[in-house]
Amino acid sequence: MSVPASSASDYDVAIIGAGPAGAACALALRASGLRVALLDKAQFPRDKVCGDAIPGHALKALRQLDPAFAEALWQLQPLDAVRQSRLVAPNGDSLWMRWKLPSFNSPRETFDAALLELVRLHTPTTILENTILKGLHVDAECVRLHLAEGAELTCQVVIGCDGANSVVRRQLLPMPLDRAHHCAGVRAYFENIKDAEAGLTEYFFTKDYLQGYLWIFPVGQGRYNVGLGMLSETVARHKVDLKQVLPELLATHPALAGRFDDARQLGAIQGFGLPLGGGRTVPVSGARFLLCGDAASLIDPIQGHGIDTAMQSGMLAAKQVLACFKKQEFSADFMRSYDAQVAHRISRKLAKSYRMMRFLSNKPWLVNAGVRLARVPGLKPWVQKAIG
Repeated sequence: MSVPASSASDYDVAIIGAGPAGAACALALRASGLRVALLDKAQFPRDKVCGDAIPGHALKALRQLDPAFAEALWQLQPLDAVRQSRLVAPNGDSLWMRWKLPSFNSPRETFDAALLELVRLHTPTTILENTILKGLHVDAECVRLHLAEGAELTCQVVIGCDGANSVVRRQLLPMPLDRAHHCAGVRAYFENIKDAEAGLTEYFFTKDYLQGYLWIFPVGQGRYNVGLGMLSETVARHKVDLKQVLPELLATHPALAGRFDDARQLGAIQGFGLPLGGGRTVPVSGARFLLCGDAASLIDPIQGHGIDTAMQSGMLAAKQVLACFKKQEFSADFMRSYDAQVAHRISRKLAKSYRMMRFLSNKPWLVNAGVRLARVPGLKPWVQKAIG
């Protein structure tokens, strides 16, 4: 569907950030007739520090655009098709779960590059890699993007898909860091982990750090993404050094002791931040701009994933952009329908997850009880639904 475009600026739409949110947005605009630019500070492929889990709902969203897009991603290598998960409670009891939606793990270096390649192959989008956004401002006629080395681009609408440290959010909707709604994480790659299995993701909880978990995720070709995430509020209050705690837990956690004795670590432990969704209402738009994914604080507070919500929000942003150009209306008031759609389709679920995370955060006995409860015939589906 083509909509009226503008010739008064370099582009009609500028998407900042070529990760899952930005790529999904560009794919959703592929038949719009708009002049779309997709900017990223990196050259792909590039690493993105996270757990490397690609949720089934991310692939479901992509199939809504074109089933062939999702099928193409299943051909990635390395890739591990996830069939089941094991959740280890603080007392050592295990809950085994099989997931309904097909999902896989793959290093973000591989996955994000493949998504961007879909944009390159199937859309007329102008892709600008190695393009650093230094700042931007919105005026009555357009958005001015200030790039490195004094360059400038103009557009009618800018979409901030530039992650947890979004320049677009910092410039247009500045907010202080709220550690109660932020997670800190670290991860490293390993191989030769004892009893680790392809197709099995593992989550480990401890009574000391319930506001987070340790994970072991297979990513294909015998490699495993091993990490630890924790609520930033807890990290700050107890002065936790996650890079130090991770190897300590790998050596001492009752369900992990001995499993890493012969493992080989591939590279250094690296850190990252996750702005959590659901705990508060934050604006995700304004005059001539929209925020998606991590820039809009759409990380699930219990599981810590955000690729699915990033892609879903990118597609919702594309829908809002089409409405803007159809009516030639770019005001903050008109953009609020995007906020409403994000709240309805994404944030409501995240709010439930956030409340559950806070409720369980100081109750290891309740987590233990939940795992035991799941063993009762007929109750396991309810427990699995409750944790997402």
